Amino acid sequence: MKDNMDELLKASLIPMDVPSEQLNVQVLRRIKERKNMHYKKRISMAVLVAVCTLLLGSITVVAARRYLSPAEIAAETNNNTLQNAFMGEGAVLVNETQESGGYRVTLLGSVAGKRISAYLATDDTGTIEEDKIYTVVAIEHADGTSMPATSSDEYGKEEFYASHYIRGLDPKQYSIMSMGGGYSAIVKDGIQYRIMEMDNIEMFADKGIYVGVSAGTFYDANAYCYDENSGDISRNLDYNGLNALFTLPVDKCKGNPEAARAYLEALRASWDAPSAPPEQDEADLAVKEFMNKLTPENLDEYASPIESTRRIYTPDKEGMALYEYDLGEDGGSGSGFYFVTSETPTGRYQIEGYSYSEDGLQSLLINVFVLNEDGTVTYVLYQPKEK
Repeated sequence: MKDNMDELLKASLIPMDVPSEQLNVQVLRRIKERKNMHYKKRISMAVLVAVCTLLLGSITVVAARRYLSPAEIAAETNNNTLQNAFMGEGAVLVNETQESGGYRVTLLGSVAGKRISAYLATDDTGTIEEDKIYTVVAIEHADGTSMPATSSDEYGKEEFYASHYIRGLDPKQYSIMSMGGGYSAIVKDGIQYRIMEMDNIEMFADKGIYVGVSAGTFYDANAYCYDENSGDISRNLDYNGLNALFTLPVDKCKGNPEAARAYLEALRASWDAPSAPPEQDEADLAVKEFMNKLTPENLDEYASPIESTRRIYTPDKEGMALYEYDLGEDGGSGSGFYFVTSETPTGRYQIEGYSYSEDGLQSLLINVFVLNEDGTVTYVLYQPKEK
């Protein structure tokens, strides 16, 4: 779908499909990436992010009317069905702006309902996901410099994570990545417009719905704060990067606690449901054969570390260590999570996940972790040795 949307709309459609066993967000530009884990629409409950530290929100101002309207943005993406929905009585128009981290973010509007988009995804069973919420935000540089066009090589280097969040639900687990989400983006007059799509959460309107925009490819709990007692989500005022957070003014009468409870039960069940294995070609089989012979004992015999990726991380109180790597524009970058448990051995290689492109073994990257004596975790990427 992404390639079709890029061609037809000159936009980037990013489906938020993720591994069900462990988050391993890989951003390998210009190549089609495959992973060894099963894919599904929902993310595992084990996918968490680091703990936040502070509370409270930010001062907002009303945006001047110089942005495209949500209906106009939908029209720009040739989505006439969604355009009509944004022009209907059910649409919520906001036009509220916040600045942080060198960016200006404006929440333009939102609309929800069944089959209100011309582009409807299907789940793993082939069932059309028809009941969705669509929210539009504008993202721009605060200093007025233009955001890169979608056709530019610079596009995508500035990464953003835009999502709805629900008051009372931990955003580390419940966001666009775990709730049937994705987005499409266009750049017009130096402003990036993003249409977020995820499961219709208006049933939580009585609790409260947020819209957040931060830097990166996944939820950053350093940017926000979640109060487990009150359920409130707020900005971390000590955070130096982008962390816009809005309250979406959805009619609280749309809240439906029974429907919300049923939705959450089904959502959590889907996180653990098995998915069909992907089709495999010769490159897949070669990688699978290589990985099957790897053990912690023979790793250095068959593969070599990429020393530039070696990092030491300190797990949080839940045993989670966030890791990342960057191999440059041609090599790609990625990030993810590693969990230390009471059963994790000290001083021993742990091979946890890998990724590769259509080049198969030539592009294979292997995640390797070592739990150190002091409780820290050493992370390094390995690649097959040349024959």
